[in-house]
Amino acid sequence: MNQAVTYKTKCHACPLRNKAIFRPFKEEELNFVMKFKAGELTVEEGATIVLEDNNSPHLYTLLEGWAFRHKALQDGRRQVLNFALPGELIGLQLALLDEMQHTVTALTDTTLCVFHKEKIWSIFQDYPALAYSITWMAAREEQLIDSHLLSLGQRTAKERLANLILHLYDRAETVGYAGNMTLDAPFSQGHLSEALGITTVHTSRTIRKLHDLELISWTRDRIRILNRQALEKVACYEPVEATQRPMI
Repeated sequence: MNQAVTYKTKCHACPLRNKAIFRPFKEEELNFVMKFKAGELTVEEGATIVLEDNNSPHLYTLLEGWAFRHKALQDGRRQVLNFALPGELIGLQLALLDEMQHTVTALTDTTLCVFHKEKIWSIFQDYPALAYSITWMAAREEQLIDSHLLSLGQRTAKERLANLILHLYDRAETVGYAGNMTLDAPFSQGHLSEALGITTVHTSRTIRKLHDLELISWTRDRIRILNRQALEKVACYEPVEATQRPMI
């Protein structure tokens, strides 16, 4: 991992705190998180943040950039489990179970807030609201996996792709990475094929189908949703209610 440990962003001045999607901290919670935070880590695109079966002493909050979670078979075939955006906790599985069962890789150059995992127990002992936040984030992760399994098991390739584009757009919009039906898309068709469980050739053909239906436009690293209502119908989309969510 190409990295540089810094401490540039003070928790009181965290730019993510200005996002309406995140629940505000109480003063005592914020003071604790300031002590809990060990620093910041910059990670280059393509570098590993957390490695499967690794026992790192840290967990992270994604401050800036994109990452993705994935797991591979011994022969190299890989499944993208989901994508991570600013405000999301990385390594909770490691902190609670002492071992990661998947890998997290930087999709873009990223900045991470670094925390010592052994201090996580003090949250459950002394800060019940923060403990609830961690539980909420774990439950939300389970919810995302439920949705992903539904797509893999029941949706057609076209429905899967339409659903994934809408899902990523809605999540990215809450942190300022999307707007006006336009999504900055740092992922490749290869990443999407590994998320959708289809070949890259099939993914390319499916993207073309959505283009031909004038539902999306994908040029380089940008996706535009041309007809949201029609795309939702194709996807059998179930939008997640936009409620405030916690962040550590």
